[in-house]
Amino acid sequence: MSGASGSNANPLRDVQDRRLPRIAGPSGLVIFGVTGDLSRKKLMPAVYDLANRGLLPPGFSLVGFARRDWEHEDFAQVVRDAVKEHSRTPFREEVWQQLAEGMRFVPGVFDDDEAFHTLKSTIEELDKARGTGGNFAFYLSVPPKFFPTVVQQLKKHGLSDAPEGSWRRAVVEKPFGHDLKSAQDLNQVVHGVFRASEVFRIDHYLGKETVQNILALRFANTMFEPLWNRSYVDHVQITMAEDIGIGGRAGYYDGIGSARDVIQNHLLQLLALTAMEEPSSFDAKALVTEKLKALNAVRLPSDLGLHTVRGQYTGGWQGGEKVPGYLEEEGIDPESTTDTFAAIKLEIDNRRWAGVPFYLRTGKRLGRRVTEIAVVFQRAPYSPFDTTDTQELGQNALVIRVQPDEGVTIRFGSKVPGTSMEIRDVTMDFAYGESFTESSPEAYERLILDVLLGDANLFPRHQEVERSWEILDPVEEYWDNHGKPEPYTAGTWGPKAADEMLARDGRSWRRP
Repeated sequence: MSGASGSNANPLRDVQDRRLPRIAGPSGLVIFGVTGDLSRKKLMPAVYDLANRGLLPPGFSLVGFARRDWEHEDFAQVVRDAVKEHSRTPFREEVWQQLAEGMRFVPGVFDDDEAFHTLKSTIEELDKARGTGGNFAFYLSVPPKFFPTVVQQLKKHGLSDAPEGSWRRAVVEKPFGHDLKSAQDLNQVVHGVFRASEVFRIDHYLGKETVQNILALRFANTMFEPLWNRSYVDHVQITMAEDIGIGGRAGYYDGIGSARDVIQNHLLQLLALTAMEEPSSFDAKALVTEKLKALNAVRLPSDLGLHTVRGQYTGGWQGGEKVPGYLEEEGIDPESTTDTFAAIKLEIDNRRWAGVPFYLRTGKRLGRRVTEIAVVFQRAPYSPFDTTDTQELGQNALVIRVQPDEGVTIRFGSKVPGTSMEIRDVTMDFAYGESFTESSPEAYERLILDVLLGDANLFPRHQEVERSWEILDPVEEYWDNHGKPEPYTAGTWGPKAADEMLARDGRSWRRP
């Protein structure tokens, strides 16, 4: 019996080598709201970058749908300009020409039956000319109020029905509702047209390399997971700080606020990945199961007045420039009580995390732009050192930097060189940009490719979305009934009450 067969055969011969790039099969992408900033700055450049990396099929097709009087050539020029300005990879004419051959534009508004009839004809033509195989994803880069109209039009005109042997998928941008009831209503509308497995809810933070590295850091290394529990961890801080104001987003942001905009999705997803148990595999079902277990164990403190804070930035200086306060921004109601800063304390009632607080904060016009997860460890229970030896020593911490400088930092105590025994904090730092020759793909590159591949492990399911609203809704209701946000000066790290919230627990916020 030869070594290539029978009992001595290699049991891994049919297993796909995960080091090989995953390449999408025959497919196309339809973008509704293709003239918006998200499409111009992120989606179209991401499509080009995927093509430039050889991860899209030769016949890949891109269809834009918007209220513009454009021909196909006009749309192609818009895409070309966006790609040249915002793509991550170098512009190559031969890649562009192949991609441009599959570009089409359909003018119309969302309730225009004739436009959707044209869209259906366009897709059928691309199937024949480009070999897309009937496989199309519909990207709803539009405000949530238009979701029902678009998905109902897709159903009405048979666009959501995949031909035999092919697929149709819907991609939905956040926000996924503005509270639990609206999220449930939205999910009901979308699931009335597409199956749950065909709906991809985009949270672009989950496409970032460092967020995915949370799983690798925890479960591929024996040195971290044994300490990842209440026996060693004192508390966890999850921060998403921005140094910019609302820019031109007044129409969207006012009435939404920082908690709904960031905590409900980005930060609770980061919490779930940090707190979850090890999944049986990294497929979508196993990951969602463990994330949902963690979210279901989250508990709000009984006194929301002591353990939640909301703020609103006032005018000040930032980056050497005088900036207006939130109420002075163009398009903002001078009486607005919308929060531009939010901080909450959460606890997780399970064996791993009982008694370990998770502090979440986000805000605009803060000291700098940074997103990080800081796992802060308990102090040593007994120290043989004199107090003066360790007076500058903080707590050990493992910090996962999501942006802008992707990497991981470990803070620990080390002896200062010299004859005396003096201990100070030092750090060991891993940076993606220094350790790998290839730059990290943009989040939308990974997520669009996963949509085309049908890989849903980086996309929140509707159960996670609804559970996140269940956590945040009581906080928003409390804030609505208890005064106004506390002011804080632009360029600082938020209102004084946020520092007081942690000080009551004998802790303090990190200053990234």
